[in-house]
Amino acid sequence: MAGHTDNHIVIDAPMDVVWDITNDVPGWPNLFSEYASADVLERDGDTVVFRLTMHPDEDGNVWSWVSRRTGDPATRTVRAERIETGPFAYMNIFWEYTEEPGGGVRMRWVQDFRMKPQAPASDEAMTEHLNRNTKVQMELIKERVEAAARALTR
Repeated sequence: MAGHTDNHIVIDAPMDVVWDITNDVPGWPNLFSEYASADVLERDGDTVVFRLTMHPDEDGNVWSWVSRRTGDPATRTVRAERIETGPFAYMNIFWEYTEEPGGGVRMRWVQDFRMKPQAPASDEAMTEHLNRNTKVQMELIKERVEAAARALTR
């Protein structure tokens, strides 16, 4: 059985602001609490290859990996995959942005993955971890993007 998560949050900001801020990979350390750095390795149109490095965990381990991400501004979707998979056999992420009828933007992340047999976590355990952590990160992103949007209208 593979792992799968599907989470969303509504951000009270204009679509262009949400899209621009959340797709600015070099700015992710200011958007996500878990990333120490986001280094762009290559750009080709709407595709970016980058290395994410996390802050040290409670044991002092620093985790890092390379991903490829392609945004489609016309459909307001993004597809991403880990190139350096680490403990994952594969990890694919789909981001979707839709305008809400009452205002704001629904940002949705769907993650599909499988853990390697020797990984320290099973598919089920990683699904639980990602669901918990995604909610934390989405709340931070919501706060930070909404604050940026308010600053732009002053």
